[in-house]
Amino acid sequence: MTPEQQEIHEKGRAYFEQGNLDAAESCFRELVKDNSDRFADVYNKLGFIYHRKGLSEKAMSCFEKALKINPAYTEAALNLSIVYNDLGRYDDAHKIFTTAVKTVSKTRLIKDPYIEGKLANEHARLGGQYNDLGRLKEAITEYKKALKLRPMFADIMTQMGIAYRESGDLEAAIKTFTKAQNINPRYLPALLHLGIIYYMRGFVDMAIREWNKALAIDPGNRDARIYLSFVSNARP
Repeated sequence: MTPEQQEIHEKGRAYFEQGNLDAAESCFRELVKDNSDRFADVYNKLGFIYHRKGLSEKAMSCFEKALKINPAYTEAALNLSIVYNDLGRYDDAHKIFTTAVKTVSKTRLIKDPYIEGKLANEHARLGGQYNDLGRLKEAITEYKKALKLRPMFADIMTQMGIAYRESGDLEAAIKTFTKAQNINPRYLPALLHLGIIYYMRGFVDMAIREWNKALAIDPGNRDARIYLSFVSNARP
């Protein structure tokens, strides 16, 4: 990289980190104008900018160029999988995501919290898609993969609990919601869903306890109030 290119790169990165995407785009486009086979990180950032602007085709092209320059560029692969998903190319999205996961597991010796968090969220997203399709076993598998990377994500733990509940495994659901609650005692969805499970099992007092916990945290919580009103109306 020449001194002039270095200066443009630094300016573009500074604009990018400040959230001034138009100025960053201008710098990055200047860099790659005559260097289409270099600067994988610049193409990745350009892809991010275009994706934020809703220009999915342009974003896809940039992420693909980043990967052509550096096939082991995990972040670009993850970003491309998201764009493919947005464009309805679900098979391509799953394929490149899976490849990125395998690449990380084979080559990365030092853990990168940012990448691991992103991978965990992608597994959770896939789990949500399986859940929406009623493929609960596959959904639970993806949630487990996410939690292996990020075991302290109470939201993903709760999503897995919901999948267990929908599959009819109420015992596993109770254990999972309880774990989510242990991770974050103030995470309301875990409290609400644990109460629902207890109510389904006939443990009304335990359900009331969980919903009251939710109200103690958020007195205006509409869901907790509605559930408690159901119990009150059902009692003689």
